[in-house]
Amino acid sequence: MAEKLVKISKVRVEDVSISYYIKKATEKEDKVIIFLHGFPFNKNTWRTQMDVVEDNVTAIAIDIRGHGLSTSGHGYFSIDVFAKDLYHFIKKLDLKKVVLCGVSMGGYIALRYYELFPATIAGLILCDTHHLADDNKGKEKRFDSIQAILKHGKRAFAFGFIENVLSARTIAKNKKAVELIKSSIRRNSLDGICATLLALAARTDSTHVLPTISVPTLLIRGEEDKITPKDVMVEMKNGISTAKFVEIPQAGHLPNLESPILFNLELNNFLAEI
Repeated sequence: MAEKLVKISKVRVEDVSISYYIKKATEKEDKVIIFLHGFPFNKNTWRTQMDVVEDNVTAIAIDIRGHGLSTSGHGYFSIDVFAKDLYHFIKKLDLKKVVLCGVSMGGYIALRYYELFPATIAGLILCDTHHLADDNKGKEKRFDSIQAILKHGKRAFAFGFIENVLSARTIAKNKKAVELIKSSIRRNSLDGICATLLALAARTDSTHVLPTISVPTLLIRGEEDKITPKDVMVEMKNGISTAKFVEIPQAGHLPNLESPILFNLELNNFLAEI
């Protein structure tokens, strides 16, 4: 595999400046993959994946509006807004069909994007995510999180978040992943975190989208994920005729960080088949 350099860049999209990493294919470009991070992280969570894609793949990882080094624009967030930002980003870079790889919130964005712009998608990788909207209990948890973070700050929020999002093994043995999560949360503003929590609470249900998905689709779940139930991802797999479902052992909600070797194997095998 030839050495490829990851470059950081920015592009103006509608009312925001989107920060992104890009690693261009060193051979004839066969496909483009765009990585979408979860809440409340940034594009750095995908660096390990960008380093291992094959030479015929261009890899891009973006900071969602209001996260990382991307600006917040008008400040009124929704999964719809994030998906439309992505569409304008893809058009601005003059990309044709792309593979979307999203974890958690990134998966919600990918599903909504597919619903709106299916002709631009060559494949989907949906990690530790699902198709359902928050029920009342889920909405209340997000509202409670907003109150807690406003009262106690980002540091306390980060500690509680780590307990939920990572497996016990990762917390004990992978200090790099733990620190990456902490630093990601610290880099985001209080307003951005709270606005994103409201966006997640308000997202639409995507159940009706599943039967319409006709592109190759890979569903990945960390076996010890405390946030995304297995039965919901199996339900999603059963709703998508083209879907394959795999679980990554000894990983929680972020298997790309917690078990990158196994995750990257599944990623590259999937990309090779498209």
